[in-house]
Amino acid sequence: MKDLLEKIKTIRIEDYAYPLEEERIAKFPVEPRDSSKLLLYKKGLLSETVFSDLPNHMEEKGMLVYNNTRVIHARLFFHKETGARIEIFCLEPLSPADYALNFQATESCEWLCMVGNLKKWKKEKLVRELLVNGKRILLTAERLETENKAHRIRFTWYDIENPANPILFGDLLDTAGQLPIPPYLNRDTETTDEISYQTVFAKIEGSVAAPTAGLHFTPEVLAAIDQKTILRSEVTLHVGAGTFQPVLSKEISDHIMHSEFISVDRDFLVTLIHHLGHVTAVGTTSVRTLESLYWFGYKLIRSPEIHLDQWTLDQWYAYKQLMAIECSPNNIQVATIDALKAIINYLDQNNLDVFTASTQLLIAPGFEFHVVNAMLTNFHQPNSTLLLLVSAFLGDEEWKKVYDYARSHQFRFLSYGDSSLLVPGKQ
Repeated sequence: MKDLLEKIKTIRIEDYAYPLEEERIAKFPVEPRDSSKLLLYKKGLLSETVFSDLPNHMEEKGMLVYNNTRVIHARLFFHKETGARIEIFCLEPLSPADYALNFQATESCEWLCMVGNLKKWKKEKLVRELLVNGKRILLTAERLETENKAHRIRFTWYDIENPANPILFGDLLDTAGQLPIPPYLNRDTETTDEISYQTVFAKIEGSVAAPTAGLHFTPEVLAAIDQKTILRSEVTLHVGAGTFQPVLSKEISDHIMHSEFISVDRDFLVTLIHHLGHVTAVGTTSVRTLESLYWFGYKLIRSPEIHLDQWTLDQWYAYKQLMAIECSPNNIQVATIDALKAIINYLDQNNLDVFTASTQLLIAPGFEFHVVNAMLTNFHQPNSTLLLLVSAFLGDEEWKKVYDYARSHQFRFLSYGDSSLLVPGKQ
């Protein structure tokens, strides 16, 4: 344990690769959604079924946690007078930093963005005229500063015929923006993606990528889960574009984990405490949210004087604390229930109903899971942090067994592909 952080940082990403041929990548989802294949990994045993059969393989009276985030039309296109097309990909709001407040802005706002065809955009403002709710709107984009290949962009807009008429930025994005499907699909966004790339429970706008494990659910599957007396609960994690990024460094010590916004209700935390030991997370985003909650609670217990409107969690925080626990007799492990209660107490003391934070948590082999007992997830890209997460959950040899099975049994991979129910442990 003393060298845990060093072991984590020296993990070689080449050890988390597998052959992924182009024909295995699903370009479109199957219809209906719940007719997709479902790989079952239960304590070392492998089998398969269809997704509609999922409720029959879940623990009765357990808790199913899924991500209710909704993908926004994050891609905006501008054309310069020269004809050059500039793409602005909105990643996360900066001013206002709150998603809801940003979408409600009526004159200007700022976002952290990626820019396509950047070499054609110097310092001039980009201008585009568009129709929003039948009104002629002039939209302007101005590049302010650059950090780590991302750009701070200020958007301003107004109604050309009635400048005093308020136009919401959320409405503007819905009208003028394009849904950002994953780049590895190697195709343009189609009309069908507007429905198929959203989960049936999507409602809180903010993601630039779908929580894809949730794409398989249908109202019929959800109803069958309810009949099994399995509690369904929601969290919000707005998925960032970093979810598509493979680890390019040889060791993960040089990989900067993307930060993502999370939000959970006080009532959810209370319910979660009563279901500890029986929690199934839908997708890596739900896993990341739930495990981050433990470490936020840990942070509150260790530093009770900290009271911040916006909490952040560093990617190495968990591993540093595990080392501190091992090395110092004064540091003891915090029970999961105590960590969650600490967040509830924090909310009560500050008259809050919702806990919001930003997590950069990197879950890699060596990570200790405190909340999640089973995971529903798709098949991820080689050399990705998502594959590291699956390996941390199952073990180095076990994830390979799962992916070898999926490849030899014609499972479809990545966002629109098939899924797996993973229950670690031994028979």
